[in-house]
Amino acid sequence: MTAPKSASPKHLSVLLSEAVDALVIRSDGRYIDGTFGRGGHSRLILERLSDSGRLLGVDKDPEAIAAGRELAQADSRFHIGHGSFAELERFLAESGWQTISGMLMDLGVSSPQLDDAARGFSFMREGPLDMRMNPEQSPSAAEWLNSAPEAEIADVIWRYGEERFSRRIARAVVTRRAEEPLATTREFAELIAGAVPRKEKHKHPATRTFQAVRIFINRELEDLEAGLKTAVEHLEPGGRLVVISFHSLEDRIVKRFMRDLARGPQLPRRLPVTADQAESDFHLIGKAVKAETDEVTDNVRARSAVMRVLERRSGKSEV
Repeated sequence: MTAPKSASPKHLSVLLSEAVDALVIRSDGRYIDGTFGRGGHSRLILERLSDSGRLLGVDKDPEAIAAGRELAQADSRFHIGHGSFAELERFLAESGWQTISGMLMDLGVSSPQLDDAARGFSFMREGPLDMRMNPEQSPSAAEWLNSAPEAEIADVIWRYGEERFSRRIARAVVTRRAEEPLATTREFAELIAGAVPRKEKHKHPATRTFQAVRIFINRELEDLEAGLKTAVEHLEPGGRLVVISFHSLEDRIVKRFMRDLARGPQLPRRLPVTADQAESDFHLIGKAVKAETDEVTDNVRARSAVMRVLERRSGKSEV
């Protein structure tokens, strides 16, 4: 069975062929696209699978779920689950899968989310200050900013945005909301611009803060850590975990997680163990992959993308 090949024209999947080439190592395998989006990666994965292969897509965004249901109607090998890849255990139980042949995680916010002003992700578009990948969950960015303690706001902006003027921005938020609650992306972006005394060349002063609030509201880093751990627990021998990250906080977590697994147990010197006992169940596949110049030209979002691949060694059992 051949999957529909056309994805949404509004979204270009980053490192599309590179990710699917690294992921699909058996045509009859069971795979998970942990960030379905508009299905770009999933459609190509399905093209690589035989009739006995299976693919489960997962996404927080109801609009992505709607696109996934259309694909599921067109291709019986595909199913879609609404939620975070941090809930992988639930999705596996619902699917009746004990192990998987591979999992793909394309992190961050998708182009359709950024382009839709009503979602409130972008400081470049006027819209409600929302930023939720799943609008059915609370709080929105506005609800949190208009109620959280100043110290908490400053901590989030510093921790997730690495914004050196986080305290100034938090103070401006608290001062502003005492007069009138923040409601729109433009209001928040203008407030940030006024609070930042020194601007970075070629970067909007709201960039880091919008990133920080979005990551916090959607629990992106906590979900990433949980998803990575569960994925490797269920990888079959020869199975692969492929992760595409878009900023340093994500990539740092992924890099350390994969590196530590590939290193294996750090045993005391002179401990009487065999080489097989000291060897890790996992190893890294190649080096970090970045988008080629042509892809960056066609899709500026690809500029910061970094892909890393981890494989469970063949003949190794579950962790």
